[in-house]
Amino acid sequence: MPAAGPDRPAAPPLPPTVRIGYGLGSLCTGTFATVPGLILLYYLTNVLAVPAAVAGAAVFLPKAWDVLVNPLVGALSDRSRLPGGPRRPFLLIGACTLPPLFALIFAAPPLRGAAAAAYVSVLFLLAATAYAVFQVPYVTMPAEMTEDPHERGRVLGWRVGFLGVAILLSGALAPAIAHADGDTPQSYRTMGAVVAVLLAAGMFGAWAATRRAPAVARSEAEPSLRAQLAAARSSRPFLYLAGMWTLQALAIGVMLAGVQYFATYTLGSATAVTPLFVCLIGPLVLFMPLWNRLARRKGVTYAQWCASLLYTAGAVLLGLTGVAGQAVGYAAVVLVGIAYAGLQLLPLTMLAETLAADAAATGRRRAATFTGLWTAAETLAFALGAGAFALVLAVTGFRSSDAAHQVEQPGAALNGITAGMSVLPAVLAAASLLLLSRYRATPTVPRPLQEEPARAD
Repeated sequence: MPAAGPDRPAAPPLPPTVRIGYGLGSLCTGTFATVPGLILLYYLTNVLAVPAAVAGAAVFLPKAWDVLVNPLVGALSDRSRLPGGPRRPFLLIGACTLPPLFALIFAAPPLRGAAAAAYVSVLFLLAATAYAVFQVPYVTMPAEMTEDPHERGRVLGWRVGFLGVAILLSGALAPAIAHADGDTPQSYRTMGAVVAVLLAAGMFGAWAATRRAPAVARSEAEPSLRAQLAAARSSRPFLYLAGMWTLQALAIGVMLAGVQYFATYTLGSATAVTPLFVCLIGPLVLFMPLWNRLARRKGVTYAQWCASLLYTAGAVLLGLTGVAGQAVGYAAVVLVGIAYAGLQLLPLTMLAETLAADAAATGRRRAATFTGLWTAAETLAFALGAGAFALVLAVTGFRSSDAAHQVEQPGAALNGITAGMSVLPAVLAAASLLLLSRYRATPTVPRPLQEEPARAD
């Protein structure tokens, strides 16, 4: 990035309202990444009587669509000539469409089985598209508001802070409302409406507050997924980093999908999901500053190793709940939560380092391309997490039911729930360490920055 000097004065800091207001958008990204992954699969199998395999497909396919729609949204945003700049109009479009679509997901008519799955899948697909319209421009904005890495770090700090609040608030509130009346369709309708209000607050807040945000740089994404993948292949550090985070996001997605089942069938109470989730996400706000301090003292890669190993150990310990008792289960979830605080912060810091190194090495601004791929891979991983857990349920013989007629589960299904919550995430997290061991972000001699990215042949 260009440095300040005698001929290039330092850029003024961003207004506090812009930094805080931009962070408000994480009320949307954190909530939409958490609530469907936490509750949608359970809603299908235990309220709408959808078979586990069908429910997994209904959750996975709409989110997999994001891999295709994200590059399209990025290209449309890059070429936009709408009043208000290339990014903010898309924030407004997303804010007007996502909240009502989200509420409709949980307002299904009196359907059961495959028909209910079709309804939920279509609404979830539309909601995922609306989310992409908001998210892709949103994550690109910090690189365009300032070229000062320290100021950009302050912006991202507010984003991560609100992300933690959103995950904790939505993850604790949504299940509590959904289970308030015994898992009835009406309680889920109420939950959908309340979460929609939270989404709207974050999205409209970010759109309104960033109207004073400067546009000091312009980063343009490649116009197609194929071109973006070609650009990514030229950066081995990005490939290793994105691969590592994809596996870890997949592990987190599996665990999020399994939390409600773990509470209901392993801990013996559907309402146990709220304290369980608080144990998982509560450390996010408390320990994130400590992970940040460790990264500054020992290096971000060292801190990422510590967080990854701690997550793996906590997942393994979680598998002993049935033998060692509920206290061990809650303690294991707290360890996972401490690690999760690092996994939310450190990969984003490593991504920023990788983008800076790539710009120095190539002389090209490719932040929009790489962040578009990053968000697409993250979204796909979380979707695959729910699908993978649903596959475990199907293979082990889980029996679906509706809200009025709960059925007893076979022993194999109960063992599958525990294994899906512990063994599978631990294996995925361990596999991510192989990619982390190969990650290096070493900037070379800086080259003059180009405003346009090189196009793939």
